[in-house]
Amino acid sequence: MTSDSPPPSPPRPTARRRAAALLPDLAPWRSSRDFRLMWCAGAVTVFGSALTFVALPLQLKELTGSTLAVGSLGAVEIVPLIVFGLYGGALADAMDRRRLIVWSEVALGLLSVLLLLNSLLPDPLVWPLYVVAAATSALTGLQRPALDAIVPRIVPHEQLAAAAALNSLRWQIGTIAGPAVAGGLLAYAGLRWAYAADAATFVISVVLTLRLAPSPASHDAEKPSLRGIAEGARYAWSRKELLGTYAIDLTAMLFAFPLAIFPFLADELDAPWALGLMYAALPAGSLLVSLTSGWTSRVHRQGRAVVLAAAAWGLAMAAAGRMHSIWLVLLFLTVAGSCDMISGIFRSAMWNQTIPDELRGRLAGIELLSYSVGPQLGQVRVGGMAALTSVRTSVWAGGVLCFGAVGLLALGLPKLLAYDARTDEHARRLRERRSGGGGARTEEAVQAPDADPATA
Repeated sequence: MTSDSPPPSPPRPTARRRAAALLPDLAPWRSSRDFRLMWCAGAVTVFGSALTFVALPLQLKELTGSTLAVGSLGAVEIVPLIVFGLYGGALADAMDRRRLIVWSEVALGLLSVLLLLNSLLPDPLVWPLYVVAAATSALTGLQRPALDAIVPRIVPHEQLAAAAALNSLRWQIGTIAGPAVAGGLLAYAGLRWAYAADAATFVISVVLTLRLAPSPASHDAEKPSLRGIAEGARYAWSRKELLGTYAIDLTAMLFAFPLAIFPFLADELDAPWALGLMYAALPAGSLLVSLTSGWTSRVHRQGRAVVLAAAAWGLAMAAAGRMHSIWLVLLFLTVAGSCDMISGIFRSAMWNQTIPDELRGRLAGIELLSYSVGPQLGQVRVGGMAALTSVRTSVWAGGVLCFGAVGLLALGLPKLLAYDARTDEHARRLRERRSGGGGARTEEAVQAPDADPATA
């Protein structure tokens, strides 16, 4: 070869390598025992909760026949979620996160038992359904910040995006299998069997979470207080790109989350047999993204991806509301689920890669409000609009409103569109802290036997 010869071109990736690059990154599963335990416990819990997620609105529909009554489930869940979500975030920074997860899981299991007992009555009561819904919302608010905040402790920094995708995959498996099984149980066995199966899954999840290593609070952690919650809120407000992710998700769920009226939409489409499929369509779309999520690790303009995915979610929901064929409705619901998954992966990556550990619980509480209060308000919105107009109008109009609102937010939050994980100062600082041994603790430190004398 002469000196004038061009350098050899790099070998082209084979079709097999290109396909492998799309598959989920299993590095967090391989590297962290606690991540494996949490993943399995969460999968079992999500499956059982999905059974109740279908059974509860269906039971309310059978007892009341009212779209407003079903949509009001969201109304009774909002206040407990806000109050206990913020307090749960402060608790997650101030106490052992494993302990908080375990005890809230036990309490959630007991609520499933109460639903089962009510369904066994000759004439089931309506008010316990709302009480249990509110209590479940409160316990979710207490638990979810700890679940989110513990992940950066047990997973290496460079694997956080992969962990977000795997956690989403876990959710999708449960929320596809749960409604599918619920459809059969409700059709052939009755509500009581769905509630009983949900209660049984909590026994398994509690056993698994008890095996997690302690995750104690920092030595200088403050007790939960309004001042501590306010400190977390001030930090979130100072980070306009984070604020944008909260606002985008809240808006998308407020306007385009029609799950509360799926039982009525199925009847209007003359397809009551497809109710379980309608609930499963959204997680099915999410699953398609998770199974091909290898590409997400190569996306660095994550704020822009969040905006585009949320806008596409609204358009897909608008299309679903306009369709008269159940199969087309299911298709567009699946597309919407894919868009929601893309948005969720990049939101989670932005949060976990830039928020310091000492604030992680409180910020996780704020995150919980952004992605949970929206669906609750969305239930009220879709149920109330359906009562005033029609079921189908409530669905498609919400999608259009979502698309417009996301566009306005994107224009008003330029820092969200400009966010780049490679150059963002907060992401760079957290990478340096973790690689240098400061800040967030490694998994080995968290698992040290003397890390938390109270749990020894």
